[in-house]
Amino acid sequence: MKIRILAGAVALVSSVALTGCGYLPGVDADSGTVTVWLMKGSASQGFLDRFKESYEAEHPSVELEFVLQEWGGIGPKVLKALDGDDAPDVIEVGNTQVAQYAQSGQLRDLTLESLRDLGGEDWLPGLAEPGKVDGAQYGIPWYAANRVVIYNKDLFAQAGITELPTTRDEWVEVTERLNTTGQQGIYLAGQNWYVLAGFIWDEGGELADESGGDWQGALDSPAALRGMDFYKTLQALGDGPRDADEQTPPETDVFAEGTVAQIISVPGSAALIEQQNPELKGKLGYFPIPGKSAKKPGAVFTGGSDLIVPESADRRSEGVEVVKALAGEEWQTELARAMSYVPNKPALARVVEGQEGTSAMAQGATEGRATPNSPYWPAVEADNPIKPYMTAVLEGGDPAEEAKKASDRISAKLVTG
Repeated sequence: MKIRILAGAVALVSSVALTGCGYLPGVDADSGTVTVWLMKGSASQGFLDRFKESYEAEHPSVELEFVLQEWGGIGPKVLKALDGDDAPDVIEVGNTQVAQYAQSGQLRDLTLESLRDLGGEDWLPGLAEPGKVDGAQYGIPWYAANRVVIYNKDLFAQAGITELPTTRDEWVEVTERLNTTGQQGIYLAGQNWYVLAGFIWDEGGELADESGGDWQGALDSPAALRGMDFYKTLQALGDGPRDADEQTPPETDVFAEGTVAQIISVPGSAALIEQQNPELKGKLGYFPIPGKSAKKPGAVFTGGSDLIVPESADRRSEGVEVVKALAGEEWQTELARAMSYVPNKPALARVVEGQEGTSAMAQGATEGRATPNSPYWPAVEADNPIKPYMTAVLEGGDPAEEAKKASDRISAKLVTG
C-alpha cells in the first residue's frame, strides 16, 4: 500500500520527464538500459545517484534509468504498462497492491530468487506476505514504515511519568493520568482504521477471512469486537472527533498546539509538528504501540513498497538483478539511513538504532501486518465501510450489529471489487 503517512519524505526531481498522464515506454532492448519506475518520495536523489554509480561500475554493460512516478493514479498506469509491449524492467509498487497486479498474470515469479539469494524467509511479514500470491513471491520487499506513539516529553514529565508503557493496561493508565483539564491524554480520531486494525490483530481477529479463495468481512468476530472495544476505551481519553479520520483536522496540527500528550502516527510526522511549533523541537519522543503483554509490541499496519518485475519487460533478467541489489543488505542499509525507513529484515534494524523514531518504528515492525491480500481490497478502501462502523460504535451503536453491517459490505466488495 502506498504509505503516504510517510510525512516529510524527501521530494525528488526526476531526471526523466514524464509525458502527460500516460506511462513512459521502455527503451530499445539493444540500448543496455534497465528502466526502473520508482515513486516520488521513496528515495532521495543522492541515494539514487550513489546506487546508479555503484551498480553501473559493477555491471559495465548496464545503464540504469530511474523514472519517477506519482502515487495518484498509479494503479491504472501500472496495469497499462503490464499489458503493453514496452513495460519497464522494474516497478516499485505499494506492498498491498501486489495482488491486484499479480491478477493480470503479467508478473515474473521471483520465488526462487527470494529464497536462494535474498533470504526471503527472514523478511518482515508486513512486506513479504502481501507480495506473495497463491504461494508465489511476486513482490520483493524494499522498505517499510508503520505507526508509533509520538509523545510530548514535557507533558509526560509534568505528570511524573518516568517509564514508558509497554503493555496496553499501562498505556491506558498513563493516558488517564495525562488526560487532565485543558490537556488531552491522547488525540485519536474516531475513524483511524489502520490503528483499529492493529488492535484487532492483537486480539487474533482479522479485517476479512479467506476460505477456499472466497473472502468474507470479519469485523463481527469476537476477537475483532474486542479490538474495537479497546479502541473505544483509548479514543475516549481525548477529544478526537468520532466522525472523522486523522486528517480532519490533521492530527499533526492538533498535536502542535502543545496540549496533546500523544498521537499515533509515523515518526516523520514529528517534522511537520516542529515546523508548526518550533518550541516543541527536541521535546518529542517515540515508543512502539504497546501490546497486550510486555513480551512484544502491539500489531501495526505495515505500509511501504515492494519491487516487481513485469513478465513482458525486455530486460527482465537484468531487472531481477537490480531488484536483488536494491533489496540486499548493503543498499537496504543505505536506504534505511538515508530515508529513515525500516529495512526489509528485522535483523537489519540495528542500522537505525541511533534514530529514536525509526528505531521505535523498527521495533513495532516486527509485529507488522498488511491488509487482506485480495486483489479487490482497494475497492474496500475506496468506499471504506470500516470508518462509518467505527463512528457508529463510538456514538453508542450496538457493536455486534454495526460490525455485521460493515462485514457484509466488505464481503460484497471482495467478491466483485
